[in-house]
Amino acid sequence: MRLNVAERREELLRAAVQQIEARGVAAVRIADVASALGVSNALVLYHFSTKEKLVAAAFTYAAEEDLAQLRKLLGRRTTALRRLRSAVRWYAPTGQAKGWRLWIEGWAAALREPALRDVTRDLDRRWKAALAEVVAEGVVAGEFECPDPAATALRLTALLDGLAVQLTSYAGAVSRARAQEWVDEALARELGLAREALTA
Repeated sequence: MRLNVAERREELLRAAVQQIEARGVAAVRIADVASALGVSNALVLYHFSTKEKLVAAAFTYAAEEDLAQLRKLLGRRTTALRRLRSAVRWYAPTGQAKGWRLWIEGWAAALREPALRDVTRDLDRRWKAALAEVVAEGVVAGEFECPDPAATALRLTALLDGLAVQLTSYAGAVSRARAQEWVDEALARELGLAREALTA
């Protein structure tokens, strides 16, 4: 079955994400992506004229998938606290979020690649804005207190990102159970709640 342009592009992006996770941004080649799908290098280059454009598009694709899952979790019809807890636990390196290796690779490569820096910065901004919005909703609803939702979102994502580096890059540096405990403690502290309130 012939794929249309959008389907082929998505197939190439999925393959690129897998190859970046396996090989790293610096080592991945157009040929690796083509080989993974049994297509020609020319086909990959037809859709993405350079490796840099392919890599930036692959990270954008992965980011949009993550943001779609975040929107789904934060859009549920339940309390702000439950939505926040679900989102933070999913995002945490102890949760179900995939691709921490991909994002660590992306952060490193973004130091040298302006296009990738724009992608990672935009993802970071949108994550923080989504979390801050739900924190603000919880404050308005009287569920908890938080004087600065934007700062809370920044501190929480900084903790999660840092734990992801520890768990992904340094096996045994911290247990998954301990990391989850720290995440729950941080969320409760940011919202002025007892940790037990997160599981009530």
